[in-house]
Amino acid sequence: MQTPENPVVRDIVLVGGGHSHAVLLRRWAMRPLPGVRLTLICRDTHTPYSGMLPGHIAGHYSFEQVHIDLRTLAQAAGARFFRSEVIALDRSAGQVVCEGRPPVPYDRVSINIGATPRLGVPGAASHALPVKPIDRFHQRWLELLARVRTHSGKLRLAVVGAGAGGVELLLAMQWRLRAELKALSRDPDALEFHLYSSTAQILPSHNARVQRHFTQVLRQRGVQLHTAQAVTQVWAGCLQTASGQVFDADAVIWVTQATGAPWLRETGLALDEAGFIRVNENLQSISDERVFAAGDVASWPHAQLEKAGVFAVRQAMPLMDNLRRSLLAQPLRPYRPQRRWLALISTGDANAVASRGRFFAQGPWVWRWKDWIDRRFMAQFEQLPAAMAQTSVQAPALPLEDVEREQLLSAQAMRCGGCGAKVSASVLARVLARLQPRPSSDVLLGLSAGDDAAVLRLPPGQVLVQSVDFFRAFIDDPYVFGRIAANHALGDVFAMGAQAHSALALATVPPGLESRTEDLLLQMMSGALSVLDAADCALVGGHTGEGQELALGFSVNGLIPQDLQGLMSKAGLQPGDSLILTKPIGTGTLLVAHQKLRARGHWIDAALQTMMQSSQQAAQVLRAHGARACTDLTGFGLLGHLLEMSRPSGVDLRLQLSALPVLEGAAESAAAGHLSSLHASNAQMASALQSSAACAGHPHLPLLFDPQTAGGLLAGVPAAQSAACLRALHAQGYTQACVIGQVLARSAAPQPVQLVV
Repeated sequence: MQTPENPVVRDIVLVGGGHSHAVLLRRWAMRPLPGVRLTLICRDTHTPYSGMLPGHIAGHYSFEQVHIDLRTLAQAAGARFFRSEVIALDRSAGQVVCEGRPPVPYDRVSINIGATPRLGVPGAASHALPVKPIDRFHQRWLELLARVRTHSGKLRLAVVGAGAGGVELLLAMQWRLRAELKALSRDPDALEFHLYSSTAQILPSHNARVQRHFTQVLRQRGVQLHTAQAVTQVWAGCLQTASGQVFDADAVIWVTQATGAPWLRETGLALDEAGFIRVNENLQSISDERVFAAGDVASWPHAQLEKAGVFAVRQAMPLMDNLRRSLLAQPLRPYRPQRRWLALISTGDANAVASRGRFFAQGPWVWRWKDWIDRRFMAQFEQLPAAMAQTSVQAPALPLEDVEREQLLSAQAMRCGGCGAKVSASVLARVLARLQPRPSSDVLLGLSAGDDAAVLRLPPGQVLVQSVDFFRAFIDDPYVFGRIAANHALGDVFAMGAQAHSALALATVPPGLESRTEDLLLQMMSGALSVLDAADCALVGGHTGEGQELALGFSVNGLIPQDLQGLMSKAGLQPGDSLILTKPIGTGTLLVAHQKLRARGHWIDAALQTMMQSSQQAAQVLRAHGARACTDLTGFGLLGHLLEMSRPSGVDLRLQLSALPVLEGAAESAAAGHLSSLHASNAQMASALQSSAACAGHPHLPLLFDPQTAGGLLAGVPAAQSAACLRALHAQGYTQACVIGQVLARSAAPQPVQLVV
């Protein structure tokens, strides 16, 4: 996050995680520009490397080997990673518009989102499986793979598009699917492959020897070629070509020419006839000097470049250089694409073809060559050094407006304490004007009134339940952090069985330019407000001050009937109860591993998703199934919260290690020593455990002491109700909720928690 010593004065937003942006991030980390912040916005955490994707389809590479982990890469580069879908570009306001969150301001924006399928043929959009966008193809491929595994009888697969991409994909799919059927002791010849080309020759952009070789390979492998047969109609189970012929097709894979994303048409940018952004030789939009584009989405001015990864990779350095130069008001440098390039096209098996101009070669050695090139490219994104983003460099000062220079000097000056550390009134006013909390009849004076304190009405027959939580940011997306902070604070109220009523916010933001402070506060509070509104909890005020790090907390009020009907407390456990945990554990160790660049992006995705899941519905389910005792898992970890319940309840507990729901990657991270700073303190409570030797080496054991953020609810439910309770929790989306142990009568043993495997 930004700090007073190095405040952000300019923002570059990277839209999309294509090859150009991946290489740019890797190189930027080694030569950052002080005062400039990078933000990567991408709908997926992992982006495929197109050169290895056919090898993955054929079964030669794993998912991890062919995908770049964008979240970890951004962390290493010191860039923010926002996992979100871009839906528009507001050029007049200088903002990238995202689905379901506030827009993201930019000084320069670069677009590297690849292409989308051109499905203009009637029925193709409904019945074909498009290869592009390539980052979405993996899920479609898994679905097709599962379909083939379970299908009985003949299955006809049609690939529409006979360029290099279509031919290579067909051969990879055929190789893999035949192997799958053989492994299942089924006849691989039950698969029938058809290739449709609108031209008389396949691979029209390659030389005649390449074309002849692949024609021979396809025929040897039983693929039926339909050349000069443009597909004009697709139905469920068949397709029609321009000749009027109708062919059976159980699955249609669409690999024809693609187009730009639909939202680009609303940007006002100059686009070519296919919907791609027209750029000049500096990779800069010809209609907006603040907008850059690279890869498939860029339309080159002098000649039509093939939509090939080689161009996207080689555009990365000129793109980065020109983004920097643009902010520094320096002359831009042109990108010069190579006139000829080497294409290495695999044939499904461990063979490949080399094509460059008139050059042609083929055989296993070409595959080994291709494999070496591809692995070397991917190696730069693996095992990223943790200190990569801290490289110290000198750079020319960024051009600033007078008002920005004054604000920057103020931000870098010695900061005041007391009320002098408050965020400026103008920033707060603008943020509050854009926040629109859900109205509540119990709020007599709230945010909109502007008074010094809120005035609330308590419904008759209700008593107040109060709690407070506060912590500093641990993730670089302020919107996501805001959601998690609100969920974490509400957890205490829900664990008591109360209904959330109102909340006061306490936020700390680093000093800097007013525009950056305003956006940071807006993003964070918008995320928090989305959670509070969903819980019918009115945000009625708060306080915002300056500090070294971004932090957020809430004082939350809840309501419960005056007779305390439905109250769940830590002291309510009864012998015979089943212990139910509603969410998996492991957030602490995963966040540490992420900071050290040793966590996989999808591990962090899953951890963030569980932290953003509200416990409101879980509390309602637990109460409905007779829960008398409940708490939410937070900093003291699972064991700490078990002890907080067992002592006042006067009971012992039996905990089953193997039954614990654990986040993916958590056990691996803990075993590697990636432990939270609070872990050692929590581990001192191990003296309260009775355990056998078999428990000592169990991979879940360290996770008993792992501090949780926005963790699940831990409750005691009558054993007779536990099965029904779990079914209801699963139906509400708490899919990993499970029984982790039992409540026992107090024994004479000094350790109240029995640990079993």
